[in-house]
Amino acid sequence: MPTRPGCIPAAPGGIGFRFVAPSDPDLVERHPETRRGASYDPPSATAYPVFFRRFQFSRDIGIDLGTANTLMYVSGKGIVLQEPSVVAIDLERNVPLAVGNEAKMMLGRTPGNIRAVRPLRDGVIADFDAAEQMIKTFIQKGNEGRGVIAPRLVIGIPSGVTGVERRAVREAGLAGARQVHLIDEPVAAAIGAGLPVTEPVGTMMVDIGGGTTEVAVLSLGGTVLSESVRVAGDELSDAIGVYLKKVHNLVVGERTAEDIKIRIGSAFPDNEHDETSLDVRGLHLLSGLPRTINVRAGDIREAMAEPLNVIVEAVKRTLERTPPELAADIVDRGIMLAGGGAMVRGICDLISHETGILTHVAEDPLLCVVNGCGMVLEDYKRLERVLDTPDFTRQST
Repeated sequence: MPTRPGCIPAAPGGIGFRFVAPSDPDLVERHPETRRGASYDPPSATAYPVFFRRFQFSRDIGIDLGTANTLMYVSGKGIVLQEPSVVAIDLERNVPLAVGNEAKMMLGRTPGNIRAVRPLRDGVIADFDAAEQMIKTFIQKGNEGRGVIAPRLVIGIPSGVTGVERRAVREAGLAGARQVHLIDEPVAAAIGAGLPVTEPVGTMMVDIGGGTTEVAVLSLGGTVLSESVRVAGDELSDAIGVYLKKVHNLVVGERTAEDIKIRIGSAFPDNEHDETSLDVRGLHLLSGLPRTINVRAGDIREAMAEPLNVIVEAVKRTLERTPPELAADIVDRGIMLAGGGAMVRGICDLISHETGILTHVAEDPLLCVVNGCGMVLEDYKRLERVLDTPDFTRQST
């Protein structure tokens, strides 16, 4: 077995090397590059743990349990799952037929013995049994079915949920985990966006998800102030559907309304973009027949104005209650946006215009919460205090 410069085998047939001081005369004689002052990089400390990591009994998992989508982070692997929060259940056998993308395709197309549902509404569990099945299935997918010991779980939830709703999330998580910790979504999003949440500096995070908008002021790893409003991306899509029904007598589905929001939706006036148009297909109420109409981006912006105003007012109310020192930090550092709703065109310009504070959108707004949960798992000792307590542990049977 060849000997690397500066080290000798730990043992015959062993894995790894024992480092020898460069002053060893025999070693210096055979390898001049080990003389004092010569540069030498020892093998990486992570070279061998990667090999053994394949045989771990379980992996810790972080979950962004969202109204629209669920994302999963597995320690040592990164983000392994990003699927819709939908479950299709066989009512006769009470078992899940499909979860995630497959179940979403079944929405509105199921026979009487199959039910396709969204277990979460406005960021909290609305159907406990379906949520339990969904979390358990996602954990099995993320762990690739190889975990012998149930994993430790960190779940991101809205900061404004009640104690009963928090308990429901914990108990649903225990279906596939040995230990469940909860973390407020604004805190997780701030960690995932790379903000210094553990330092004595004021940070404002606005997480616009599918069912809720979370506004929080953070400092020293904790939440100083927070507000949660149940107006977010879903309400923006619903406002578009209501506008088309009232003004154009056209009924469109949830998926079509969301597509319109993504393609031409905007939050702040822009003369060039407002003239953009899109053909929309739906069912005409007066004739009862399918019809295609053309809508302008400016009209869609006006349709979304009311829910957007609710979000802006929540940001203003939080700023009004912020202590002066933290408010000064926020003016210097700006406001950070995360979540799928932060991707609506011009929303950062709208908040900047209404508050007078520079507003930024995180680099990966959709992934901030799940990345934050993952970073807590990877650096558990340092970030443990940001988790909600007490944690739930599976009881021995």
